[in-house]
Amino acid sequence: MAAKRRIVVTSALPYANGDIHLGHLVEYIQSDFWTRFQKMRGNECVYVCADDTHGTPVMIRARREGVAPETLIERTRSEHLRDFSGFQVEFDNYYTTNSPENRELSERIFKAMEKTGAITVSKAPQLYCEHCGMFLPDRFVKGDCPRCGAEGQYGDSCDKCGSTYAAEELGRPKCTTCGGEPVLRDAEHLYFELEPEHAYLKDWISAHTPPDVANKLLEWFDEPLRGWCISRNAPYFGFEIPGHPGKFFYVWVDAPIGYIASLSNWCAKTGRDIAEWWPSGEGAEKAGAEIYHFIGKDIIRFHCLFWPGMLKAAMFKGPDKVFVHGFLTVNGEKMSKSKGTFINAKTYLEHLPADALRYYYAAKLGGTVDDMDLNLADFVQRVNSDLVGKITNIASRSSQMLHKRLDGMLGVLDGEGRELVSRMENASETVAAHYENRRFNQAVVEICRMADEANAFFDRREPWKSVKTDPESARAALTAALNAFRLIAIYLKPVLPAYADKAMRLFGETQWTWESLRGRAESKKLGEYSYLAVRIDPAQVDAMVSAAAAKPAETGEVSHESRASKNKAVVKSAPAAVSALKPEIAFDDFAKIDLRIGVVESCEIVPKSSKLLKFVIDAGALGKRTIFSGIRQAFPEPEKLVGREVLFVANLAPRKMSVGTSEGMIVFAGEPGVSGGMLSPDAPAGAGTEAT
Repeated sequence: MAAKRRIVVTSALPYANGDIHLGHLVEYIQSDFWTRFQKMRGNECVYVCADDTHGTPVMIRARREGVAPETLIERTRSEHLRDFSGFQVEFDNYYTTNSPENRELSERIFKAMEKTGAITVSKAPQLYCEHCGMFLPDRFVKGDCPRCGAEGQYGDSCDKCGSTYAAEELGRPKCTTCGGEPVLRDAEHLYFELEPEHAYLKDWISAHTPPDVANKLLEWFDEPLRGWCISRNAPYFGFEIPGHPGKFFYVWVDAPIGYIASLSNWCAKTGRDIAEWWPSGEGAEKAGAEIYHFIGKDIIRFHCLFWPGMLKAAMFKGPDKVFVHGFLTVNGEKMSKSKGTFINAKTYLEHLPADALRYYYAAKLGGTVDDMDLNLADFVQRVNSDLVGKITNIASRSSQMLHKRLDGMLGVLDGEGRELVSRMENASETVAAHYENRRFNQAVVEICRMADEANAFFDRREPWKSVKTDPESARAALTAALNAFRLIAIYLKPVLPAYADKAMRLFGETQWTWESLRGRAESKKLGEYSYLAVRIDPAQVDAMVSAAAAKPAETGEVSHESRASKNKAVVKSAPAAVSALKPEIAFDDFAKIDLRIGVVESCEIVPKSSKLLKFVIDAGALGKRTIFSGIRQAFPEPEKLVGREVLFVANLAPRKMSVGTSEGMIVFAGEPGVSGGMLSPDAPAGAGTEAT
């Protein structure tokens, strides 16, 4: 048996000035999937997080509410924990960056950086309010956006166009405290110089971040790296920099250090040694636990440039990998308060079950940096048809029939039933690989295939008929169906822990690990069935949207850049010219087409062809299909299509081409090279010809 791993998992720290919303949950829920899977595999995996508490937004909100910042952040932390718990996100330690551990670590890392000569001091112009007698932090000044001209924008980013800038660039700046017009004065600041680590960081980025993220970051390395300003002047809620009175650590200095602080706090509470988990000093890079950060793509420069640079200078172990995901859209557009699609966690839970969103997110997340769409109509359909109609239906009808007609006693698997269950067990490493590589959507596809097979077995055996003439044959069929469901529920446990726990009690078991897949439930009394999942009524979704639109709430930020990112406009291409229609066909002609859904296993450019892409499609029970499609111009980066579900014509006669034989046709809407996209079950309703 392979040696068990020790793993540290972190998610970006939610900012302590507002609520958790569904966009935030994309990150925490997928981190929870991965952590739970690692624990099921027997690995010692610790998931740590904390509230990010420092900076001017917290200070301003506390002033507005007339409370101390400490009071605000403690209340917010309690609300965040409530929301995370409601969505079954289970941290091993959820802490705060306003902690003694974080202060000590921040000072220690800073002094180490200072000792290496990486800290410099220089002056830069900053807005100063003569009436208030202070330099103005970004959020203490408002003015006209230097990019789009929007009025009343804060000094760090524009809520209208999403641009980021320096406060000094604002047009007609005003102090938010007194309303006066500030002036420019030179302010002394501390900088962390990155250029001495140019070569190290370039290599580190290539080895520790996804290729598309690395390629973007490495664009900065064509010229010397600029120093990063790590100080802020008073007033500022945060840690004062040792040896520099009146200077405070910029929040992005102590926020990532909060990962180590939270882990250190966990170690102290559990009797562990932090040096064995997140070591520092000589040889630190090759010691300790594996460390993985889950973050959004808006904060990559902090986690993939500044953070590894700080850790290197202070001789701390760096993360093994940084996993980056995209943003959440709702119904194909950015979240909107006026449309009721900017939905807080609390609002969602007042109308819908957490399991439904966890399942849907798993079905959509493929381990890439692509944005993810929460299409509300598709959400209802997929939960009702797959989770309830396919998966839960196996347990519901089998267990209720067993209790009603056969005293609730499971029998022994017969030959056909044993083959069914064995096939599902044999898929364990395939499903495990999907979880390990964060291809949660492919794990769900595999699980749904198992459910289809189990339902087909049930229908073929017709136990509702045989129970009247051959009860033991019916018992064997029900035993097989329930064992198949048991395996499916075990596979689903990282995604649906509460659901799996209820299923586990049905079989009278007390703990499910990955090894539990080898077990069988035979010749024993089945527990009483309790509802595992219920269908979603579209009216529930409508009520949630109405509530979100009617009750705008304070919105928290995962990071100090996410405000700009989440307001980023969704740009849609202009309609392309429409070509003339082809000759009309009869309905009977169209009915001959057999459309199926498959998962793109690989996609590559065909050499010496300006049009063709070579797809390998995993079509489930139909096997794998190689399909050549002339849509290369629409998808210049075909590797990004891997893991997508696509619609294809399955009964098209194979066609021999000079590059090989094509065994089907990808369904594409639009005109390749102009506009269009493959039709996919993941595409948002009304997406038109946008590429999916």
